[in-house]
Amino acid sequence: MRKRLFPALLAGLLLIFAAAALALTSPASAAPAATIQDAAQALRDDPVYVDPGARDQLSVADEKALENKITDADKPVFVAVLPDTSAFPEEGLLQTLRSDTGITGVYAIRLGDGFDAGADPQVMPTRAVENLTAVVENPTTAGNADAQLNAFVDRAVEQARGTAPASWSGGGGGAADGPGAPVGGLITLGALVAAGGAGAYAISRRNKRRKEEEERIALEKLRVVVDEDITAYGETLERLDFHPAEKGADDTMRADYERALDSYESAKTRMDRATHPSDVRGVTQSLEDGRYSLAVLEARRTGKTIPARRPPCFFDPRHGPSIADVLWTPSGGAAREVPVCGADEVRLSQGEDPMSRTVDTGDGNRRPYWEAGPAYGPWAGGYFGGGLLPGLLVGTMLGSMLATPAYASEYGGGDFGDGGAGGDWGGGDFSGSDFDSSGFGGGGFGDGGGFGGGFDGGGF
Repeated sequence: MRKRLFPALLAGLLLIFAAAALALTSPASAAPAATIQDAAQALRDDPVYVDPGARDQLSVADEKALENKITDADKPVFVAVLPDTSAFPEEGLLQTLRSDTGITGVYAIRLGDGFDAGADPQVMPTRAVENLTAVVENPTTAGNADAQLNAFVDRAVEQARGTAPASWSGGGGGAADGPGAPVGGLITLGALVAAGGAGAYAISRRNKRRKEEEERIALEKLRVVVDEDITAYGETLERLDFHPAEKGADDTMRADYERALDSYESAKTRMDRATHPSDVRGVTQSLEDGRYSLAVLEARRTGKTIPARRPPCFFDPRHGPSIADVLWTPSGGAAREVPVCGADEVRLSQGEDPMSRTVDTGDGNRRPYWEAGPAYGPWAGGYFGGGLLPGLLVGTMLGSMLATPAYASEYGGGDFGDGGAGGDWGGGDFSGSDFDSSGFGGGGFGDGGGFGGGFDGGGF
């Protein structure tokens, strides 16, 4: 028993004395931060850093309120308020802050009167950050640091994926109270070590509950769309009016019909048993298999050539297998080839809009599924498969999320990017300087925002 207890006690004592040594060697009052590295170090402990030279931008009380807002939301959102001096050169500042902080998340910098932001793509898509930056860079908030930063944080904590880093202390501490302070620190540190295990367990349980709730909400959104698809497929079966014993029916036709019925039952059963968003991919795959079987059966009944296996109509998979690939250019976007059904091919050739599948986006409006959130990824993935879908959706809201680790973890998107490696949302994890810098290409801190020319407003 003593042999088992001794290593644990020794480890605890070492932690206490190491922390005490750090406390004893730290000055009572830190000198003003002179570099971006100092700001990054501070952000590892708290979500908001205000350089002493920029204190006129944000008061201590406002800083604390902003910190509380972020920590209460438990999101990896980092804010730095810096003076516009040579110590903080504008070029590459945002990327340097992210690299030196070393934690995946959303980063915002108020540099003098300028503002810029960036994020790891797995935490928030680049387009979403651009849009958010454009929103807060307006005359109403630009002249008031507190208003601008709160406007940014209010939206960022709603959209950011992941959780706050474990290193955050939850608020700044006071200065040492004199010679006796290190002793008090030792007592506090001892209590923290004793409570550490219980705290880690509580955090783990909280994160697990939150993740389960997010998955439940995503699955319910998908359930509405999939139920509509299953109902539409059932109605197609009813309209078919095929009887296995009818005149002219042969074994191949009956086999096609049997496969179509099996697909219907499989889709219903899979959806009833679905417990995770990724389970929906199998449901829509079954529906697509069934629709192809029906297309083959129809060809046999009418004496036509058996159709080649093609992806469904891009605009609405309920239209059935596509018959051609056509060049389609969305408003404000780049042209791409998409598979289409016969009816939509005619509409496009006549300059009309295709009959697109719309879904609820949560704001009371229905929009095409490719303009909706990541929850619809598994639904689309079952219809189109991992190799085809990213090319069809390039530049769209859904397409920008398919290859991220966050999407793969929560929505079963291994086919679209990380090979199914999975993992957590990614936000709040320590990655050091090994990160995707594409989300931190800030274009400056002047009016109109950064990101290489700013926000174009296009959906594609």
